[in-house]
Amino acid sequence: MINDFRYKNKTTSSLKRQAINGLFVFFALCSLCSYAQVTSSIDSTAIKIGEQITYKIEVEVDSTDLVIFPEGQTFAPLEMIESYKIDTTKQDAKLQLIKKYGLTQFDSGAYTIPRQKILIGDKTFLTDSLRVRVNPVQVDTTKQGMYDIKPLINVEKPASNWWKTALVGLAVLLVVAFVLYWFVWRKKPLTEDEKMALLPPYDKAKAALKQLDESHYLQHSKLKEYYSELTFIIRRYLDEKVYDRALESTTDELISRLNLLKEGNQIDISKDDIQKLEAILRRADLVKFAKSAPDTALAELDRQTIDQEIDHVKEALPEPSEEEKLLDERYKAAQEEKKKRQKIWITVAIGVFLLLATFVGFGVKYGFGYVKDTIIGHESKELLEGHWVTSDYGVPPITISTPKVLKRIELPVPEQVKQQSSSIGFSYGTMLDMFSVTVATSVYNQPQQSPQPQQNQAQQQAPEIDLNMVTESVIKEMEQKGMTNIFVKRDKFTTPNGAEGLKTHGTMSVPILQTENYIAANYTMLHFTSQNVLQQIIVTWPQNDAYADEMVERIINSVELQPEKTETE
Repeated sequence: MINDFRYKNKTTSSLKRQAINGLFVFFALCSLCSYAQVTSSIDSTAIKIGEQITYKIEVEVDSTDLVIFPEGQTFAPLEMIESYKIDTTKQDAKLQLIKKYGLTQFDSGAYTIPRQKILIGDKTFLTDSLRVRVNPVQVDTTKQGMYDIKPLINVEKPASNWWKTALVGLAVLLVVAFVLYWFVWRKKPLTEDEKMALLPPYDKAKAALKQLDESHYLQHSKLKEYYSELTFIIRRYLDEKVYDRALESTTDELISRLNLLKEGNQIDISKDDIQKLEAILRRADLVKFAKSAPDTALAELDRQTIDQEIDHVKEALPEPSEEEKLLDERYKAAQEEKKKRQKIWITVAIGVFLLLATFVGFGVKYGFGYVKDTIIGHESKELLEGHWVTSDYGVPPITISTPKVLKRIELPVPEQVKQQSSSIGFSYGTMLDMFSVTVATSVYNQPQQSPQPQQNQAQQQAPEIDLNMVTESVIKEMEQKGMTNIFVKRDKFTTPNGAEGLKTHGTMSVPILQTENYIAANYTMLHFTSQNVLQQIIVTWPQNDAYADEMVERIINSVELQPEKTETE
């Protein structure tokens, strides 16, 4: 019984293993039965410049297989101008897919359409590379009409708001000029006191007596104020014409001085005139200090006496000599010049104050460094705030925004490499110019291969470009140009439209031409690859330059590559 039981268990295990092996054989047969066939062709092997050629890929697969055709500019050096929809035909459990592309080239020569990668399920198939001849267009000048060269077309620049800034600045200058004119340079209308001060001493005294008559002091019995004004008039006149301390002298001192001047024949005034002046001055002292109250008629008489004495003093004074007159004119001219210098200094001081206030105000708002660079000028700031250009460079195109248009350059490519690839470059500046932008595209030709069975094609892979090795070669080229202390850091990079690549960045020391000095600089390199195409962007700029940092960030963020698209059926 035990042996029978063991025999039955052994038999059951054997049956299970046979069943499992049968399942493996079944799935293996199914996988062998699943097949795919890929062929490619073109409708013409020779075209004219700019003429379209149709590239066709035919795929025959099972209806359950997933197929991904190439998209984007993978046909370089030919340019894809149109991608047609997939034509699908079903036969039993098989699908026949036909994908067509419109290609062209605008330069004559012999070109090779590289092998295209087709993904079917989890397998990769490669098409054959095809040769195309692009022939130039022969022009028969005897039959072809000749036309004049078309004139240049003016391209309007985008509107600028510089006129608004200029208008505001002009308005501010006009306001400042008006304020300076109104308060400094304008000849202001003189007040009565100012007009009085400009009069000669004799006319000033006569005008003061007239004002005293209009003051109505006597009508209101204000004898103290009346005599104060009356004596001030005669004292001021004597101070200006006879004795320069007449205003601060007492009555006794003033009379003594007048007598002394008479005795010294310095003034031809009579004793009677001196006595009259003494009597009026002493009466005025009594009115001012002893509260004396003379009759109004006497006060009027004193006024007339003062008027007469002013005339007598004028007559007693000697006529000024020509030298005195000249000195007086020089004095007046010097006074005018002094006033003019004062106005100039006031104008300069106000101007400097306004400039400093403007500088401080804008410095507080925008930063003093920014204001200084705006006034003095800064190359990076001018590039950053200038008119930027967004354009496509190379084939496949690299879309990038730069402060200046990149000019086409010849890339230094060895002769042995020229036979295997074609390169095109565009740049602004050089690495030795501190700030530079270089965009380059290289397309590597794939060798012509004979047709192989589909199973062998599935095992072949398109040659891959090692971006790390590319960056190492660029760094070696930098070292050959004299750059030192190159610090390298690598990161993954993704453009705004999803293209993935390698970002290499860091710092370095750039030599100054014709010197032994170096300047610290930054650099950033972006590298992208797609099958046999290498695209690179290199930017260098000086360290500690905030404008250059912002400019480079804007350039890097603007980079876009046309990503590969996929279609499934």
